[in-house]
Amino acid sequence: MTETSQGFQVGELEQSAHQPIWIVEDAALRQHCEEWSHLSMIALDTEFMRVDTFYPVPGLIQVADEKACYLIDPLKITDMSPLARILTNTSIIKVLHAASEDLELFRHHCGAVPEPLLDTQVAAAFAGWGFSMGLQRIVEKALQIQLGKGHTRSDWLQRPLSQEQILYAALDVAYLPAIAKQLTHELNELGRYDWMIDECQALCLSSRDQDPEGLTYYQRFTQLNITSPVTLAGLRDVTAWREQTCRARNLCRPMVLRNETIVALIEAWPRGFKELCDLHLLRAQQLKQDGGTLIAILKQASESAERNPPEPIRLPLHVYNSDKLKRLKSIGKEIAKKEKIAPELLVRRRDLEKLINSRDDQGRYHLPPSLLGWRKPLIGDQLLTALEALEPKPEVLQET
Repeated sequence: MTETSQGFQVGELEQSAHQPIWIVEDAALRQHCEEWSHLSMIALDTEFMRVDTFYPVPGLIQVADEKACYLIDPLKITDMSPLARILTNTSIIKVLHAASEDLELFRHHCGAVPEPLLDTQVAAAFAGWGFSMGLQRIVEKALQIQLGKGHTRSDWLQRPLSQEQILYAALDVAYLPAIAKQLTHELNELGRYDWMIDECQALCLSSRDQDPEGLTYYQRFTQLNITSPVTLAGLRDVTAWREQTCRARNLCRPMVLRNETIVALIEAWPRGFKELCDLHLLRAQQLKQDGGTLIAILKQASESAERNPPEPIRLPLHVYNSDKLKRLKSIGKEIAKKEKIAPELLVRRRDLEKLINSRDDQGRYHLPPSLLGWRKPLIGDQLLTALEALEPKPEVLQET
């Protein structure tokens, strides 16, 4: 069995996963968090349920330190502040795998996200192991261990959990420290460790609720060809109301108002409660609870548009720019091949579209934030130069 230096022995942690330490009391969590505060690394994972809720409902939080695996029961713990302090302790590297959903859970349930973060999926991509690798593949590549099939569809809110669920959850963190150390060594050899840390930091930032008021959600309705500011304001305000209501009621979007219902509502634009009823868009309970509010939003759309003019919906990249997009994508593939890095990690289509759409009134292009940082000298500057070169040159008048 592969082992790592400075603790985090794979065999010991794997054995501990068969009998993990449960943390079901606030005092025990405080004690263990005090112990973890002196470490340089811990591994984390979560199990949760998310069917009809807007926010994930935590069923389990797993931790691995240098000697054991732990299962924190969020159904029993009433004070997560000690864990929040661990999450924000910058002297401790927090190792997770494919962390995006875990970050959201930690932010909502603990009020903090794990920073600094080492996401083994991100690190594996920078190391050239593969893009978006699952934990099973990474464990097999790094440690030559076959990880059993998962229990992702399990009911993590049931108690007691089955032995299979417990072992699955504990093993999810048992191997992470050894993998993180191996990846850290390889990335330092490649000179890409700082790139990976920057990318993980960006992942933490992106986990924030960027638009809690929902004021920009309407921009996703690119299928609607709306030119009227009043109609656009109505769409903006209806979608904003839904976003705020989902958070307040902790209900997923379709449980409050489906996207197709919003489209039908905007297209029909009922002027009163009876017209709304006649459309048969809402269930009886929805009509009773929210019908009046929706009608009021539409009635106030003209005033809303005047008070706060809505931005036009940003449509997909025009076919006119297809040659530019094709050229930039080819540059990305060339650099990715040369650097032996996954093209998907190096540059994404939406980054290229943002770059192409960044042309200002003076005809200059500007790198979006996603193409700054480590990407700027590697590919950002080349993309910018290539894009400017594709612009037609102004005609020079010849003297006769």
